[in-house]
Amino acid sequence: MAPQVKFANPTKLTEFIGATVGKIIPQSVKAGFATGVETMAEQKALSPSTRYSVFSSKFPQQLAEKGVTVGQKPGEFLGAYAARVLTDIGSDSSRQVYWRYNHPMALADRAVEQIAGTAYGELDPTQKALVGLAVGAPVAASLGTMDLTNPGELFRPKGFSQSYAEEGSQDRRETAQPGLEFVERVVLGRQGRPLKYETAQEDIPSLTPERYGRYMQNYYQDRGLAGLGLVKFTPENLEGYPEARIVGFPVGLQAVGAVAGGATAMRQALKQPGLSTGGKAGITLAGSLIGAATGNLINKAIASAQNHPEKLPSTYEYQQNM
Repeated sequence: MAPQVKFANPTKLTEFIGATVGKIIPQSVKAGFATGVETMAEQKALSPSTRYSVFSSKFPQQLAEKGVTVGQKPGEFLGAYAARVLTDIGSDSSRQVYWRYNHPMALADRAVEQIAGTAYGELDPTQKALVGLAVGAPVAASLGTMDLTNPGELFRPKGFSQSYAEEGSQDRRETAQPGLEFVERVVLGRQGRPLKYETAQEDIPSLTPERYGRYMQNYYQDRGLAGLGLVKFTPENLEGYPEARIVGFPVGLQAVGAVAGGATAMRQALKQPGLSTGGKAGITLAGSLIGAATGNLINKAIASAQNHPEKLPSTYEYQQNM
């Protein structure tokens, strides 16, 4: 039996572990770790949310400038990325990127910034909020997470349940906690889960069992791009419109049109120095509404081309064949 080493002093134990690990790790990895730490210390001017992310494309470029690449010095490259991973975990750098962009509205904000150009970034916070809202409001209304024509059910979207329906209730269109429901939908932008077919069809008379089945398969089983389920697409949602889902949130052509139209109009409005902030917001809002309307028309055209309701068999015929 190997002799046991006992340490009465925790400091001695720490020193022992450090010395043992130090003998195991190759010198090249240690040198790379030091290079990684030094390189990250030079990144203090970058945004804290992305400064130390392992997914940053700038970090390997900076290492390459110091002669550290996976091909030339694999040990040092490994050590540098070990330092990067440790720092990323400790600073939440990659997780902050996810937290910042885990909803389509956040992605829309980023798209607006890119399309509108530097003039948008030069606005003061209040001006930016006012002009940005002229895009954000139509986008939020177009995503499908809420139905503005349904205030009686706290804007519940067609075909989807309330998040806080009474446990065991047969009709999950009614909520037991209206306050939480309102926050869940309007503030957090969550849609709820699909209703059972019979109830969903009461919301959407054109809904067929076949379309419902395809949508449910996509919603629960399709893993989307890279098999992670983070980004996926269906040619028909419950209402028959094409729809992508980003981290579980719906994005349709109407919302895309609102972003594109609003951001393009904003870019043009910001080029007019004599125009008031209200005027710029008005032009932006008009562009966003036109874009949303265009996306909605395309949606309807696609749905019509796909479905041809007049040629579809009745629900009874569908059920007979199931």
